[in-house]
Amino acid sequence: MFNNIGTAEIIIIIFVLIFLFGGNKISEIAKGLGEATREVKKAQKEIENVTEDLKKEVVVKKKKQKS
Repeated sequence: MFNNIGTAEIIIIIFVLIFLFGGNKISEIAKGLGEATREVKKAQKEIENVTEDLKKEVVVKKKKQKS
């Protein structure tokens, strides 16, 4: 989707954002995005852990049923 965006376009976008929101607001937005990213990664790890636990339970139950 953004394959055609070059360095010049990115610089223009950054200047427009600074002009619209100001430096302080952009740092607050970046901080919020960082916190949101951490929360998403944390939730993803929790989901992966639960999935692994469920897989282990299924394997154990299948072994018990075979016995």
